[in-house]
Amino acid sequence: MKAPVQQARRKVSPGVVGAAVCLLLLVACSQGVGDNRAPEPGDTAVAKINDQTIWASDVKREAVAQGLIGEGEPLDISTDLFHRVLDEVIDQKLLSSEAVKRRLENDPLAKRRVAAARERILGDMLVENVVEQAVNDNAIKALYEEQLKLAKQAQEYHVRQILSATEADADATKKQLSAGASFEALAMERSTDSATRFSGGDLGYLTADAMPTTYAAALKAAQVGQIIGPFKADAGWVILKVEDQRLEKPLSLDEARPQIAKFLTLDQVRDLIEKLRSQSKVKLLIGAAQAGPDTLHEPASAPPEALTPGAPPGPSTAEKLSQPPPPTPPTKAGKTP
Repeated sequence: MKAPVQQARRKVSPGVVGAAVCLLLLVACSQGVGDNRAPEPGDTAVAKINDQTIWASDVKREAVAQGLIGEGEPLDISTDLFHRVLDEVIDQKLLSSEAVKRRLENDPLAKRRVAAARERILGDMLVENVVEQAVNDNAIKALYEEQLKLAKQAQEYHVRQILSATEADADATKKQLSAGASFEALAMERSTDSATRFSGGDLGYLTADAMPTTYAAALKAAQVGQIIGPFKADAGWVILKVEDQRLEKPLSLDEARPQIAKFLTLDQVRDLIEKLRSQSKVKLLIGAAQAGPDTLHEPASAPPEALTPGAPPGPSTAEKLSQPPPPTPPTKAGKTP
C-alpha cells in the first residue's frame, strides 16, 4: 500500500521562509534532479517530492541546525519531532524548487545569499573535520589525567540552613535549637527559603568557592554536628548545621568527558581561526565599535546571597569561541551525593 499523500492545511514555520530557503536553493542549484542514491550508508528514504527523495539524514541535519537535537544525537523516524521537522524540510524543498522555476537564483541578491550560505556550510564542514580528528578518546583521556594531577581537593561541607527574615526570628529559632528542637523540623516550619525548607534545609555538599562569602567564612572552622549562626547574609539571617565534612571526590572520566570534549572543541576552533587570521591580511574598513543601547553590560549588582541545594558555580563564558576557558578540574564540588 502506498503511503498517503499529506493534504491537510497547516501553519508554515517562519524559519522555513527565511535562511532555510537560501540554503536549499544552494542545494537545488548544485544537485541534479532525480538523484535517489542514499547520501549516507544505511540512510532511510522518508518522503518523495515528485522525483526527489528526502532522506532521514536530511531531517536530522535540519533538526541539528535548529538546535532541536545535538550533533550525533539520534532522532527516531517514528517520533512527533521527526515528523514535524520532516514537514518543514518538505516545505523548504517546495519553496526552493519554486524559486528555481521562477529563476530567482539569477537575481544578484539571491546569488550573494547563496554564496554566503555556501561559505557557512563549508566553514562548518571544515570545523567538523578538524574537531573529528582532534577530539578523540585519547585526547580526552590525556587532558583528564593532566587535570586530575593538577586538581586540588577542597573541603566539602554537607550543611542545612534555616533562613529568617529578621534577626529576632533567627534568635528565637536558635533558642529552640539550643533547647533540643530538631533542626530539620524547624527548617520546615520556620525557614523562609522555599527551595530548601521542605527538605529540612538540606543544601547538599558544597565547597567554599561554590557558596556566598558569608557562608564560607562562617564554615571556615566548623566541626561536624555544629550549629552556626545566626549571621547576616543578603537573603536574610542564616543558621547552619554541619552534617558532614569530606574531601571532594574527583569526577570519573565518563562524568568529565562531555565537559572536556566541549573544551577541546572550542580550543580547536579558536586555534584554527587564529591560524587562519594570522595567515591572512584582515583589515577593517570601519571604526571601532561604540557603546550604545544595544551593548551588553554586566548587572549593576549581584543577586542576594542565597544557596540552593547542590548549586554549582554560575555559567561561564565557555560558549565564546574566541576565548574558551581552561577546563575545570574534574571534581564533584557542588553535587549532592
